[in-house]
Amino acid sequence: MTTIGEALIDLLEAYGVDTVFGIPGVHTIELYRGLARSKIRHVTPRHEQGAGFMADGYARASGRPGVAFVITGPGLTNTITAMAQARADSVPMLVISGVNARATLGKGLGYLHELPDQLGMMQKVALSSRRVTEAAELPGAISEAFEIFASRRPGPVHIEIPLDVMPLPADGLKASARRAVPDLVDEAVIAEASALVAASRRPLILAGGGAKRAEAQLKALAEALDAPVVTTANGRGLMYRHPLNVPASPSLKAVRALMADADLVIAAGTEFGPTDYDMYGDGGLVVPPTLIRIDIDDAQLARRPATVSIRSDAGAALARLAAAVGDGRGSPGGATRARATRERAWAEIGEAMQAQVRAVEAIRDALPGAIIVGDSTQPVYAANLYYDHDRPGGWFNAATGYGALGFGPPAAIGAALAVPDAPVVCLSGDGGFQFTLPELGAALDARAPVIFVVWNNRGYREIETSMLDAGVEPVGVSPVPPDFVLIAQAYGLATERLQDVGALGDALKKARSTGKPCLIELTVK
Repeated sequence: MTTIGEALIDLLEAYGVDTVFGIPGVHTIELYRGLARSKIRHVTPRHEQGAGFMADGYARASGRPGVAFVITGPGLTNTITAMAQARADSVPMLVISGVNARATLGKGLGYLHELPDQLGMMQKVALSSRRVTEAAELPGAISEAFEIFASRRPGPVHIEIPLDVMPLPADGLKASARRAVPDLVDEAVIAEASALVAASRRPLILAGGGAKRAEAQLKALAEALDAPVVTTANGRGLMYRHPLNVPASPSLKAVRALMADADLVIAAGTEFGPTDYDMYGDGGLVVPPTLIRIDIDDAQLARRPATVSIRSDAGAALARLAAAVGDGRGSPGGATRARATRERAWAEIGEAMQAQVRAVEAIRDALPGAIIVGDSTQPVYAANLYYDHDRPGGWFNAATGYGALGFGPPAAIGAALAVPDAPVVCLSGDGGFQFTLPELGAALDARAPVIFVVWNNRGYREIETSMLDAGVEPVGVSPVPPDFVLIAQAYGLATERLQDVGALGDALKKARSTGKPCLIELTVK
C-alpha cells in the first residue's frame, strides 16, 4: 500500500523536486516514510526559519521552487518570516506542513502544536494555502502550486496535511497533467507599446528581479534603442560592464534625474517598491509620464498603472519589443547618458560607501561568477545603492523588501546546493549572522561549500548611525559578538581572521580551493 505521505514524495519527484529542507518531527514522520526511499535529498537546518531561507536561496539561484517540510504549529510559525521574505521578493517556495487530526481542528483541546486556525493564519501570508483531506485532492494541490509558480508572480505556497490523513491509502495517484503556460503577450498591446517606442528619443529601461533570466532579450532591446538600463538590487548582474548599464539604485538623485530626462521608460519585472525607488523616504520618486510596464501578474500591474501595461514574462515581452523595433532604431547618446549617470551616482554615495562597495568588488573579482548572498549589513546596503555584478541573478539579499535579518547564511546554503559549480559567498554582519549562526552546522552536514564572510563591526552599526542622525541616543545597538572563528572551528570549518579588506581576495581564493564550507571574519572599525 502507498500512503498519502509516500504519494506526496512521488508527486514532488514528478515535478522535478530534488531537494527538500526540513526538520522532522512527530507530526511529519509519515512524510519521511516516502523520503527515505526517494531520490530527493533532505537537508536538515538547525531551525525552521533556516529551512525557509534555504528554500528561498535554492529557488533564487536555480530558478526552481524551493521546498520545505515543517511540523505543525511552531515549525510552521518559525517558517513564516522566510515565507514573508519570499513573498516580498517573488520567490517560488513550497512549504508543506502537518496539521492536527481533522476532528480536533479549531476546538482548542490543547493538542500538541495546536493553533486556533493554522490554515487561516497561512492564508494571510502565502499566495495560496490549502488543506489536503483525502488522497484524491493531493495531485491537484501539488499541480496548483506549480501552476502558480509558472503563471504569475511567484511566492510562497502552503499545503497542510492532517496527521490522520498522511497514512491513508493513496495507491495509483498520478501527477496531474501539466497545463501549458499560455502565451500571455497580447499582440495589440505590443503594437501599442511599439508605437510609443518608435516615437521616443530618450528611452530608458528599468530592469528588476523579474528580468534576471532574460539578459539576452534585455540586451537586444537596449542595444536596438541605445537605451540606458537601470538595474534594481534584484536585477543586478544583468549586462555586466555593458556601456548601457547603470547598476545604481533609483533612489539616488543621479538615477532619478536620468528617469526624469527620459521621454519613455520601459519597466520590466520591477514593482517600483520603496526599498528600491524611495529608500530614503523623501518622496522624490516621480513615476514617468510615459511608461510601459512588463509584469507577469495582473495584480502587480494594477498597483502601478502605466501608459501601456504588458502582462507577460519579461523575456517574451522584451523579445517582441526588440523584434518590433528592428535593427538600427537607436537614438544616439544612450551610452553617454549611462556613463554620466554612473559617474554621478558613484560620487553621490560618498567615500565611506565607496569603500564598502570596493569590498564587495573584491569578492566578485577574486571569485568570478560567484553567487553573493547578502544579509542586512553595511557593504550590502552600499552595494544595493551601486554595484555591478558579473552573474545574472548572482547578487541577492534580504536588505530590500521584507528585510529579514539572518537570511544570508541559510539562503547561501540553499544556493550552493542548487548550483554546486558556482562559488557561493555569504556576506553577513556580526549582528545578522547571530540570528542563524547554527546553520554553520547545516552547511557542514550538507557539504555546501559556502564561504561565510562576517563583516564584524561589533554591533548594529547602520541602526546606530540612523539613531544618531535622528538625534536619538543609541540604545540596544551594541550586542557583544562571539568569537566567530572559534565557533566555526568548533563546527569543523576552516577559518581565517582578517583585519584588512585588502587581504580579502587572497583569503577567498584559499577558501574556495578547499571545496568545503569556510568562514572568514573581517574586523572593521
